[in-house]
Amino acid sequence: MDTGTTRTDRLSVLLEQFDKAREMAQVRLTGLGDEEYLWEPAPDCWSLRRRSEAVTPRAFGPGEWVLDLGAADIPASEYAEVARQAADGMTVDKIADDWSVTVERVEQILAHEGEPEPDATPITTIAWRLGHLHFQFAGAWEWTFGTRTQDPKQMVDFTPSATQTLANFWPVIDRWRAAVATVTEDQLNEVGFSQYPYGSDPDDPYIDVVAGSNLEFIHHMAEIALLRDLWRARL
Repeated sequence: MDTGTTRTDRLSVLLEQFDKAREMAQVRLTGLGDEEYLWEPAPDCWSLRRRSEAVTPRAFGPGEWVLDLGAADIPASEYAEVARQAADGMTVDKIADDWSVTVERVEQILAHEGEPEPDATPITTIAWRLGHLHFQFAGAWEWTFGTRTQDPKQMVDFTPSATQTLANFWPVIDRWRAAVATVTEDQLNEVGFSQYPYGSDPDDPYIDVVAGSNLEFIHHMAEIALLRDLWRARL
C-alpha cells in the first residue's frame, strides 16, 4: 500500500512487511486446486477432515469439517520463550495454563540444559496451514477489535474447497490488517490490548503481538509455497 512516502515508525515497518508478504502469498496461492489443497505428502499428516474421520484428539471446528490438533505440548522451538516468561516473573502455574500443559511439563522444560532435541512434529497439509492462519487471524481481530466473546476455534467453518477457502480467507486477513493500521502508539505499548485466549497476547505489549502475527503469516505461507513446489515436482 504505497502512500508515496516512506514511514519508519514501528507500526508502519510492520505493516509494510505484512503487505509485501501478503502480496507474495496471494500470487503463490493462485490456481490452488482441491486435490493439491488436501494433498498429504507423507504418512500421519495433520489436515482438514470430516468430523467422523478425525485422527487427532483435539480436532476442532464448528461444522462438518474439522482441523486436526494433537495433545497440548510446548515445542522445543518455544523452550526459550518459556524461559523468558519465567525470567519475567510469570509463575509456573500461569505458564502451564498459558500453554495448556501440566506444571510438571513446564518444570521439565525450565530444568532442561543444552540445546533441545528437534521436535518430531507432523507434516501438515496446505488445507491445515490455511485453516490454522484463518482461525488465528479471525480470533486475533475478534479478541482485539471485536466483542471478545467468540471462541476462535469455532469462528471458521472449514471447507474442503480450495477456492471457497481462499474467498473466505483474504477478507479476514484484510480486516485484521485494516484494524491494526488504526492502532495508536499508546495502544502499541499497551499490555493486554489483545486478549486473544490462545497464547500470551494478554501478557504482551501489542507491538509484540503484531510482530508475532507477521511471523506466523510469513512462516506458514513459506511452508505452503514449498508444498506447492513439491506438488508440482511430483508430477
